[in-house]
Amino acid sequence: MDENTSYFDHISSKEPEVSTGPEASSRVEKKLDRRDAERRHKELRNLNNGLFFCGIIVGLAGALLVFAIAFLAFGIQNTIQQMTNGSAQVELEEGSAINAELIAKLQGLENTIDRYYYLGEVTNEELQTGIYRGIMEALGDPYSEYYSAEELTALMEQTQGVYYGIGAYISLDTETSLPKISGVIEGAPAASANLRANDLIYEVDGESTYGLTLTEVVAMIKGPEATDVVLTIAREGEADYLDVTVARKKVETPTVSMEMMEDGMAYIQVTEFDEVTIDQFADALATARGSGMKGMILDLRANPGGSLNAVVEMARMLLPEGVIVYTEDKNGKRQEFVCDGKREFDLPMVVLVDMNSASASEIMAGALKDYGVGTLVGTTTFGKGIVQQIMPFKDGSAVKVTISAYYTPNGNNIHGIGIEPDIEVEFDGEAYYGSEEHPDNQLEKAREVLLEMMGK
Repeated sequence: MDENTSYFDHISSKEPEVSTGPEASSRVEKKLDRRDAERRHKELRNLNNGLFFCGIIVGLAGALLVFAIAFLAFGIQNTIQQMTNGSAQVELEEGSAINAELIAKLQGLENTIDRYYYLGEVTNEELQTGIYRGIMEALGDPYSEYYSAEELTALMEQTQGVYYGIGAYISLDTETSLPKISGVIEGAPAASANLRANDLIYEVDGESTYGLTLTEVVAMIKGPEATDVVLTIAREGEADYLDVTVARKKVETPTVSMEMMEDGMAYIQVTEFDEVTIDQFADALATARGSGMKGMILDLRANPGGSLNAVVEMARMLLPEGVIVYTEDKNGKRQEFVCDGKREFDLPMVVLVDMNSASASEIMAGALKDYGVGTLVGTTTFGKGIVQQIMPFKDGSAVKVTISAYYTPNGNNIHGIGIEPDIEVEFDGEAYYGSEEHPDNQLEKAREVLLEMMGK
């Protein structure tokens, strides 16, 4: 892994993300009241005070941006370690948040815990990790967080596409500040257990998930192969919680699938943007062309995003010459990612999107829409227009920090707004989940539109 690695979001832990709407939120709140009225009242009061804002998942890999700030960040971390250990004299900078008053208060807090805390022993390492997490939480940015060395290793394993878990993509619901399932991998334990997109995860093995980071929730769900994990789910349309037992197993994440449909239509689904996705997508395109493709449906629904490098490389297989995406940091520095146009897609294309299409998915969808290469069908995307970067420290830990905003080729920043489809079609979940045939009305509309574009 490179010293500084850029991500759009957090894989299978993804990202993003999306509210279920005012009515759905109201029903969820009633369920929460039945489980724990007093705690939920406090949580909702915090929400109303604006303590929790945007949230998501994500995708992961691709080193493109290099910043010397990682070394500065390590210096800050090392300084805090020295202070909490009391092992060294530290020279304090004027105007810094790390001052004599802070050091004294930290020592006072530690002494208070040592003297009075009743519920168990807390190690110095646990206290120090809490300090690091607190610094990142103070940013008020759900995408910026601290990773221990173990958490960073697990994150990189997921990026490689293999891990032990349930095979579900996890993001954060902004209405409730609860993690939610944004998609499941076909054939994985989550699919076998009938977990669905937009299921809110209220508890994992009886432990509340409220206020936890996506990394923490994913760590709770993952575990040794052949063991079970119980997810307490709040699902739209259900009167009460559902306790779903899922068996963990080795999950190999296929990120691209392809099939040929009638009339020469190729259907290619991309579930996330990892480094392995680049070759998988190239193979799918080549196979489709070799099978006589006359038009393509590119399905980005429930795709929470992933690597900047992956989406840029894949866009270069589809776009004309020009800018794919550009970023701007806090100092106004602009970086462009461009396409030479040598592999421009020259057939009719329909792109399926929904409210769980986020970040790198929106980069792809936005560029295809701006250049007129693809017609978007579905619902408005999530709206994550900011970029995070992993900055590792020498001790194996790291922080993920929001470093810039990204813009579509036409200069649109879609953060908090999303990308509107050219043709809006709401997903009929009742028909899909209520029938053995699983009719997908959005896909059917995409086929109809593509056939018309093909002159059929």
